Amino acid sequence: MEIVGKYGKDDLAILYIAKMDNGQILEFVESTQPPIPWEKKWVLIISTMFGCPIQCLMCDAGEYYNGNVSKEQMLEEIDFLIKSRFLDIKYIDVPKFKIQFARMGEPTLNDDVLEVIRELPSIYDAPGLMPCISTVAPRTAREFMERLLVIKDQLYSNGKFQLQFSIHSTNEEIRKEIMASNIWTLEEIAEYGQRWFKEGDRKITLNFAVVKNYEIDSVTLRRIFDPEKYIIKITPINPTNKALENNLESAINEDNEHYFPLVEELKKLGFETFISIGEWEENKIGTNCGQFATRYNKGQIEIKETYLTSQYKLN
Repeated sequence: MEIVGKYGKDDLAILYIAKMDNGQILEFVESTQPPIPWEKKWVLIISTMFGCPIQCLMCDAGEYYNGNVSKEQMLEEIDFLIKSRFLDIKYIDVPKFKIQFARMGEPTLNDDVLEVIRELPSIYDAPGLMPCISTVAPRTAREFMERLLVIKDQLYSNGKFQLQFSIHSTNEEIRKEIMASNIWTLEEIAEYGQRWFKEGDRKITLNFAVVKNYEIDSVTLRRIFDPEKYIIKITPINPTNKALENNLESAINEDNEHYFPLVEELKKLGFETFISIGEWEENKIGTNCGQFATRYNKGQIEIKETYLTSQYKLN
């Protein structure tokens, strides 16, 4: 693996562009949650595909698709990030150490993701380890999801695994427009969630990247999903190339980040609900999914490094 670009801020997010041994380009990220230092909470966000076949309307990763990242290549991403912080890569003494299979690619369409998740506890001594799968729930991933459920129960019980479904709207036609036509319905997601959730597990996250004028009906959510098993995460639409191209305007911005009426509606219906902004600086850094790998593939990045400790710069 050759690192061909490094971008960001060391106290927020650092994105790496890598050329793998097969010549394909991917990106991966380590991030923190200010003001929490990385020694307390450290998040690795790795790619599972070279691009993505789903082509969600807001995601630059879907501009191309050149196949799956192998188990060995995913572990290479993880090892590289760990070595950047630890001399002994086998012991990661971070209370909250999250590995998200959520960068470029739909993880449930790559069976090697299951093998990585299965092997992580035997590779690393990491008491705070928590894998995270974020999925749009493609219909073709049914077998993957059934196998994931078994692995979670065997290796990651008692809140050691985080599952997130990208929902974005309660209108099924809009969901198909945003993501893909061949995805689980909300009822199918709820049925799976009933079998997934066991005592001690973390609540399943339903994520809404909110677009102006896209329907999100709180009553529909309460009818389908049990607040005892699900948590609602509201996020803005990041200014990716695809979002701008498709005229997707975020319903959350810096002016209303602390108030969004839907949050209060959902809370009244019993849902634990929060707005997840991250840091607006990340939009300026450009560490949204797929942006840099796509720019590199298009020849739009000419320099190797724009990583700075106190400021950021894009060229």
